[in-house]
Amino acid sequence: MPNEQYTENLTLREMKCVLGDNNWGYVYPQGDVSSVDKIEKLLKKAGGKPVRCTLDDFSQGGKGKAKPEYVITFNDDANTIIVVECKNTVKKHTSIDFSNPRGFAVDGVLYYTKFLKEEYNVIAVAISGTSLVNMKVNTFYWQKGQDTYISLNKATDIILEPKNYIKLIKGEKLQKDYSLDEIRETAIEMHNCLREIKVVEAHKPIFIAGILIALSDDDFCKMYANLPSFNTVMTSVQAAIENVLEGSGIKSDRTIYIKQVFKTLQDNTKFANIPLIQKKSINWYIEQLELKIKPMMDYANSTVDALGVFYHEFIKYSGGDGSGLGIVLTPQHLTEFMCDLADVNKNSRVIDICCGSGSFLVTAMSKMLKDANPEEVKRIRKEQLYGVEFDEGLYTLAIANMIIRQDGKSNIYKGDCFDVEIFTEIKNKNINIGLMNPPYSQKDKCELEFVEQLLELLAIGGMGVVVVPMSCAIGTKYKDVRERLFKKHTLNAVFSMPNDIFYPSGTNTCVMVWDAHKPHDRHFETFFGYCKNDGYVKRKKLGRIDAYGKWQEIENDWLKLYRNRDIVDGLSARQAVKHSDEWLCEAYMKTDYSELTQDDFQKTVNDYLAYLIKAGEVNES
Repeated sequence: MPNEQYTENLTLREMKCVLGDNNWGYVYPQGDVSSVDKIEKLLKKAGGKPVRCTLDDFSQGGKGKAKPEYVITFNDDANTIIVVECKNTVKKHTSIDFSNPRGFAVDGVLYYTKFLKEEYNVIAVAISGTSLVNMKVNTFYWQKGQDTYISLNKATDIILEPKNYIKLIKGEKLQKDYSLDEIRETAIEMHNCLREIKVVEAHKPIFIAGILIALSDDDFCKMYANLPSFNTVMTSVQAAIENVLEGSGIKSDRTIYIKQVFKTLQDNTKFANIPLIQKKSINWYIEQLELKIKPMMDYANSTVDALGVFYHEFIKYSGGDGSGLGIVLTPQHLTEFMCDLADVNKNSRVIDICCGSGSFLVTAMSKMLKDANPEEVKRIRKEQLYGVEFDEGLYTLAIANMIIRQDGKSNIYKGDCFDVEIFTEIKNKNINIGLMNPPYSQKDKCELEFVEQLLELLAIGGMGVVVVPMSCAIGTKYKDVRERLFKKHTLNAVFSMPNDIFYPSGTNTCVMVWDAHKPHDRHFETFFGYCKNDGYVKRKKLGRIDAYGKWQEIENDWLKLYRNRDIVDGLSARQAVKHSDEWLCEAYMKTDYSELTQDDFQKTVNDYLAYLIKAGEVNES
């Protein structure tokens, strides 16, 4: 049987804290609270846990003092503590009447709490199991001096960070640091559960986004956990969605469509038959999104598109890497680099005409809000962020993303970015920055046609920064579009990006910077950057990550080269180009031979030898 220490380690990991001093408070293990007199006296009063003891029995237990797994105190709230009791198996989670403190986690933590509440407001957390998959968690709140406790139903089977327990009690928004591991675990689990009840693929993103939209309604947040039945919860979700979207500028047919998906799910008998208190129920999905994913999205100053990452992970398990559903998530550091190339600031008016879940808009918003005053913040959210998205599910995710960040929802258009009506309306918005990762390998439009459309939408003097396949920068392809682009717009810069930046997708890409409505002068020297090394490395299960913290310095170097238009052998070049020329640094930069090593030489020889063998020029023997 697994050791209880596994549960204790899991608890600390999920709470994102360490034994001893944390920046918000202190974690005491095994009742070792001798430095806190009041807690020490109360644990001695409780004594060792008895085998049998009802909750209304305050007689002392065994010899010595009580030793809960953890007691947690707060620097900014001396009157509230958290007490945690762990068991190594869910079989030892709770008895029927909470009267066996020694044998069960819930019974034990409530036994400690009934003594500790004499002097403190106590958050009691009972945790059983050794993995997130089979874990059981119950959380209670027993206010100082009160006769009874309340169950924090929202925190069932979820471990929160200590400060978030305080926020949950106060009804405040939870906030969490971005965690790819937690996003991935939650996405896999939720996807598998929806698959079990036969939810169709097209409805899954609407379900996720619809709940997140509903969670923006304060009344819904406060009441959903107390609703009596599946039907009342589902009806309440639909009412909350309508309430949030009403008067937002979102067309009524969009709201009707989202509600219709929930009505279809409401008729799913498998879903309806899962009791609300159990895992996989409608309340469980709402709680998972409210307490795990939404808190990562609620940081307005965070550039991370947590919802986009969650959905990307979520649809991976629908088959393949999600590309079949039109999802290619732009890497977070690439969206930041492109925003920095465009010098996005509080005065920018930004659009993405293929906005997906809103990654570029989220990143741009965070940079725009950085130095803005309250009045400017309002204006940015209301008037300075625009998006267009064709896919129904992604559109709903995008508006959810912007709603959670307090606005911007009315400026996300559902439809084709080539639609004349949408184009005409956006054209009048005086937008000066376009950011985009267009869909690749479309049958009817090439990537440069999306670029062309984006630039046409921008105001005179605007800038478009786009990431496109390398094929767009090769002179032999898309000649007509390239010629049209040069007649109207200036190719300011092109950056060759790392070959595997979109890993696991194998598309080689480059970032282009265009000056809108300024015909390309054949004497103008375009800046070319060779940005093949972004410091990221591949890690099993994590993909490409900045494991050594190199990215920030590398980005600063790239931006400095670009802004000064410096020529550095092996890194950059400047060249006057025509529409029919190569638009890549590789064609114009000089090699920095000082960087070459014996290994580089050997690799080149080996590669050439392999080529000769493959071509039949050399006999392998």
